[in-house]
Amino acid sequence: MKKNNNASRRNFLHQIGATSLVAAFSPLSTLSAQEKAEERILRYERKISVGDKIRLGVIGFGVQGHGDLKTALQVPGVELAGICDLYTGRLQNAKETYGNDLFTTRDYRELLDKSDIDAVIIATHDVWHSKITMDALAKGKHVYIEKPMVYKIKEGYDVIAAQKKYGKVLQVGSQRVSSIGLAKAKELLAAGEIGKLNMVNAVYDRQSSIGAWEYTIPKDADASTTDWDRFIQVTDKMPYDSKKFFWWRAFKEVGTGVAGDLFIHLLSGTHLVTNSKGPETIYSTGQFSHWLDGRNMPDVMSGVMQYPDCAEHPAFQLTLQVNFISGTGGQEVTRFVGSEGVMDVKGNNISIKHSLLPEAPGFGGYDSVFTFSKSMQDEMQKDYDAKWTDAQKKRRIKEDVTFKPPVGYSEHLDHFTNFFDAIRTGKEVVEDATFGFRAAAPALSCNESYFTKKIIKWDPVNMKLK
Repeated sequence: MKKNNNASRRNFLHQIGATSLVAAFSPLSTLSAQEKAEERILRYERKISVGDKIRLGVIGFGVQGHGDLKTALQVPGVELAGICDLYTGRLQNAKETYGNDLFTTRDYRELLDKSDIDAVIIATHDVWHSKITMDALAKGKHVYIEKPMVYKIKEGYDVIAAQKKYGKVLQVGSQRVSSIGLAKAKELLAAGEIGKLNMVNAVYDRQSSIGAWEYTIPKDADASTTDWDRFIQVTDKMPYDSKKFFWWRAFKEVGTGVAGDLFIHLLSGTHLVTNSKGPETIYSTGQFSHWLDGRNMPDVMSGVMQYPDCAEHPAFQLTLQVNFISGTGGQEVTRFVGSEGVMDVKGNNISIKHSLLPEAPGFGGYDSVFTFSKSMQDEMQKDYDAKWTDAQKKRRIKEDVTFKPPVGYSEHLDHFTNFFDAIRTGKEVVEDATFGFRAAAPALSCNESYFTKKIIKWDPVNMKLK
């Protein structure tokens, strides 16, 4: 594993100076992007002293917990100290993977009581996010909490207050906000590369339910092997249901559906690029199109949000789309539409196409002028030609822009590196509790709008429902 990581880093380092990093035909310098990439690889490779080591616990060892831990351990000086999960099979998997001496438990409180644990990854069912986060902060642990930060809007205020009270690092796991791609998109938008922003179209489509909510349920799943009694301690009492435990995202009783899973990524990215605090109005609709498997959260969902004109950005409209039976085969793109062009962000790849209006307002074409008398048409044409030169009548030309990350680049690794750097140095993370809540609240409001069929009004500055 170490050999592969080093090879990946060498490839990354090689690519920093390569033309594939940025191919841009723009007055904007590519140096800033190169410097960001160089700074990141240096952090990955730096030597860590004994005092800089961070002992890590994992609470929730499902798909995301596995992925988060694997990535976190790539950061120098991070060590695994314990794993908690409610399903016994995953605790067995943890010992098989990391050794029989590894501390494992079903009770996350036992993990939080361990004095040798500095930080925790929380990758549980959504319904447990806020409870475990606040307990972890109170125990003096730094917290990496998977998105959405909270299951209900009202929980966000307590999490923000707990982060401030205990002074520990909290980072929400929307890894894209640490990426060099979004950093470049933010830079390009601020530089006016697409003119004045007016709309954002964000799409995250797939053509499979696997990995979204449908996960293989083990043969030994029952109320005892999954510790069902502990699982429902923060929910309404329910009889044992293996789907609600393993397919939790598909059920509103314990999960937040596609809005909490994918809308949240689109919102986090949009907010980072635009410096936005959030929308004022939120509306969503959805349907069950294909995956008729007993869940109560839709597989096709769209949202429309209106962002206000404010100091951070002009007014713009955000449209969100998730389609799990998309004939495209799946796509992820956020398109920022401005008065002079569009910027497509696909992962860490960016392309900008320009369309600039001429200085002159235009004359003729699909207009009512041709319906006038010939003499009137000629007179008005003469007046127009006298006022505007041929150069002013032509569309201005501006070269397109493309940006590509280095081969082997990992935004997930960047996000964890930022988290551990914040623990070691005291620097601020990009996605703290406030940022995480400002993304979570609109996503959760989409679910509320879907079920109530109402427009949700939100105060983005004070972070409150109106």
